[in-house]
Amino acid sequence: MRPGHRNLITDVPGLRVGNADDATLRSGVTVLTADQPFTAAVHVMGGSPGTRETDLLAPDRMVEAVDAIFLSGGSAFGLDAGQGVMQGLRDVGRGFPVGPVRVPIVPGAIVFDLLNGGDKSWTASPYPALGQSAFNAAAPDFTLGTAGAGYGAMTGTLKGGLGSASCVLPSGLTVGALVVVNALGQTTVGETPHFWAAPWEESQEFGGLGPAPLIPQDAPLPRKRLGEATTIAIVATDAAMTKAQAQRMATAAHDGMARALVPSHTPLDGDLVFSVATGAKPFADPLTDSFQLGHAAATCLARAIARAVWLARSDPGDLQPSWQSRFGRARLA
Repeated sequence: MRPGHRNLITDVPGLRVGNADDATLRSGVTVLTADQPFTAAVHVMGGSPGTRETDLLAPDRMVEAVDAIFLSGGSAFGLDAGQGVMQGLRDVGRGFPVGPVRVPIVPGAIVFDLLNGGDKSWTASPYPALGQSAFNAAAPDFTLGTAGAGYGAMTGTLKGGLGSASCVLPSGLTVGALVVVNALGQTTVGETPHFWAAPWEESQEFGGLGPAPLIPQDAPLPRKRLGEATTIAIVATDAAMTKAQAQRMATAAHDGMARALVPSHTPLDGDLVFSVATGAKPFADPLTDSFQLGHAAATCLARAIARAVWLARSDPGDLQPSWQSRFGRARLA
């Protein structure tokens, strides 16, 4: 497998991603969309998820495709971002046809960033406007790190952020991942700068430090409270897949979360993975292709998680150091 030329989820042809964020709020929204509706599924493994329209993604539900997926900060307030994404889609005539009316189908999920030092004293929710702005900004290229839904993200020890990565399989199928890292766990090993995801790194995309030396691992203690931590992700491919097959890819992708975040899938996290299939390419070998897609999705997600933290920047008033501010000199040593 090799990374796509952008090393972004938008290496999957037809996908676009947009970010909108507010520095005073220290929060934001990220939207994934495409010119045509796409197959989508979801798998939740965290104990404290916050979601919108995820029930309809089950394989036995009527709706077969969605128009966009959003990831947002703001905890439950961030679910309002879906309203703004719907408005953006309605403005361009998109949506599930119901008689003469079109209803945009927009699942989404949120992370908790209400205690990150930003000004949360709004009188009207800022998230609908952020959602619409993120949809309108959707493009093949987009910013990682301190951006979009990852703007105010934090982890157990370091600033979190927005990450993405991609790969191309020998079959020619493309796989990508997009993630907001706001985890209870750590992306780095102990007090070292080494990422847990190092064995899967491509082309020094998060520093090229390699795996950490073996060190004893103590039983971890929670650094956040119930509902304050979540890693939410989207994995995508250009393969033609049913909703059931897409759900299986989302399930397999959780392995990547466990590789890159220690611990992950705790009762205090709302960890979940959406999966997307644009349907552009049929399977050449259904057994091999489906087997490799799950592995590729997990690998891309692990890499994307490390890239989110690696690319986060330091801002005045941060409650946590960024990886670069804490370890940047070590990387150059």
